[in-house]
Amino acid sequence: MLLELNQLSKSYGSKNILRRITTQFTPGLYGLLGANGTGKTTLLNLISHFTTPDEGEILLDNKPQSEEFYQHIGFLPQQFSYYGRFSGQDFLLYMAALKGMSKNKAKQEMDQLLKLVDLYDVRLKRIASYSGGMKQRLGIAQALLNDPKILILDEPTVGLDPKERVKFRNIISELSANKIIILSTHIVSDVEAIAKEIIILKNGQFIHKSSSQELLKTIFGKVWEFSVSDGSPLPRHGQYAVVNEKLVSSSRVFRVVSDEKPNQLAQLVSPTLEDLYIYHFREEQVL
Repeated sequence: MLLELNQLSKSYGSKNILRRITTQFTPGLYGLLGANGTGKTTLLNLISHFTTPDEGEILLDNKPQSEEFYQHIGFLPQQFSYYGRFSGQDFLLYMAALKGMSKNKAKQEMDQLLKLVDLYDVRLKRIASYSGGMKQRLGIAQALLNDPKILILDEPTVGLDPKERVKFRNIISELSANKIIILSTHIVSDVEAIAKEIIILKNGQFIHKSSSQELLKTIFGKVWEFSVSDGSPLPRHGQYAVVNEKLVSSSRVFRVVSDEKPNQLAQLVSPTLEDLYIYHFREEQVL
């Protein structure tokens, strides 16, 4: 199975959102990272055909987008809509009908999916009574209806507590063995351990697309830690961005990203994907 994006471009008015994006996806999980407004949702909407590109094409196994193409896509949008008066079970049956599934097949899959996302025991309750995390899990279940080959997830862990987030990662990791899963998120930990490749989208283009290990090599020698005595002013040179700050005894310990050593006391440390994210999207965080 091969999903190809060829020279995709999209603009709204005079603003270029995506610029000539070309890449390929094979089965596995792809983490799509980018700051707000970089075009992540637009890209996912193009693949799911909720909008059309100004230029370029999308192919699945060398075939252009068609009605058959869309039958292979499961989609969880960032703003997941539902009917509050429906029960969880009724909602999945409704979504299955929209996807053209037979009632028997829908019922069989529905029970399996409700169990998968831990909603089987509340399947007859109205969605309006669900917590935010439960609604999000229902959204994940509807995306999995009809066993799609391609799964598009836009900020899927919003509203999930830490335990639910871990369970979600385990489910998605297992599914990625034979599906193409593209997961957009600003929570680096959602994809750090399970993604086949991490994609960095900036200024409408992919600036990186590789494994997390390969990505981290690009910022070796650029992540530092240093401490400042409590009450002392923090040097501000406009050369680095703070990843985090913590209080240790009577000192503040800073972890920063910088192309150059920020001060004489700074020590190099091993980079993480969070460091990488801040490094590329640090415009608003530089001290």
